[in-house]
Amino acid sequence: MKRANVTLRKKAIRNGKYSLFLDFYPPVFNPNTGKYSRREFLKLYLYAKPKSFTEKMSNSESLKTAEMICIRRQNEVNKDFIYTPFELEQIRIRAIGKKSFISYFKKQASKRVGNNEEIWNTAIWHFENFLKGSDLLFSGLSISLVDDYRDYLLTAKSRRTGKLLSRNTGLSYLNKLKTTLKKAYKEQLLQSDINAGIEGIKEQESNRNFLTIEEVKSLINTPCPKEIVMRVSLLSVLTGLRYSDIEKLKWREIQFTKNDGYYIRFSQKKTEKNENMPISLEAHEILGSRGMADDKVFPGLKKWDFDRVVPIWVAKAGIVKHITFHCFRHTYATLQIAGDTDILTVSKMLGHKSIKTTQIYTKVVDQRKRDATERISLK
Repeated sequence: MKRANVTLRKKAIRNGKYSLFLDFYPPVFNPNTGKYSRREFLKLYLYAKPKSFTEKMSNSESLKTAEMICIRRQNEVNKDFIYTPFELEQIRIRAIGKKSFISYFKKQASKRVGNNEEIWNTAIWHFENFLKGSDLLFSGLSISLVDDYRDYLLTAKSRRTGKLLSRNTGLSYLNKLKTTLKKAYKEQLLQSDINAGIEGIKEQESNRNFLTIEEVKSLINTPCPKEIVMRVSLLSVLTGLRYSDIEKLKWREIQFTKNDGYYIRFSQKKTEKNENMPISLEAHEILGSRGMADDKVFPGLKKWDFDRVVPIWVAKAGIVKHITFHCFRHTYATLQIAGDTDILTVSKMLGHKSIKTTQIYTKVVDQRKRDATERISLK
């Protein structure tokens, strides 16, 4: 650590005056601007050519004040050589406490992409709505504040529809805040791990529709109004890939080795995790003829095609279920577990961060087993 030198200097300005300023070397950190700077203007001035006794006295007073400020700032910027480590840490904590947590929260959201960024921004909107539009400094964060926000989410209304938020949506928004608090603590912006003391929102089990293997085969044998919809849907059934990951898939991500066969090496759009996913020959055939490395595997793919075509296709196949594109991913997971693939492998193939997310599919399969037992009766 190098001791800083502070020098009083002057700069010529209009009206025949000089402006007094401090020159720091090396540059010092300014907690008000959050930047390093070499200059600090004192808003004190000297007459370049004082003509009266009053102007001479003004110069003398301004110069004396500036010299005192220079000495004080010299001591302040070199406190590292005077303060104990504990005192320095307290100074750092006070400086951080004056920073905006909302700005930090928004910075974390800006690192996300696509739909994930939109969800983060909506979560921040709800947090600001809870705060009634006021800013929140790091010093104002507490477990009780976040607990109150949790209660707010359980009764809040959707920004888009005006209806009450579902429990799982509230859970998603709370988790965005918890993730941000966890990161802030890791970066030593918080003295205590506030995230660890927060009671979460219990996830509400949702009805995840999926197709049986018989229903999938029925779809295959039913003409689809749009071929690309059929190909991409069946690819999701065979791999569990999300629409967002299929849409951005490029040929350079489709790779092959003699030992491992075909696999996809990509970054999940939702979780930003790098994945190395083996795929079957059947799944590879669905991809079609290989294009240039940076070409998309499915050019011209539009989400609204699925929203329009899938219900028609499913109905033509005689399937009486509400099926969206994401149901094909559910189908993959359910069929894998029903086929005795261990849950850890399925979780990894789906790219889940936690195996708890995957466990919902075991409950679906268990229910199917329970239903099967009722089909045999000796009465």
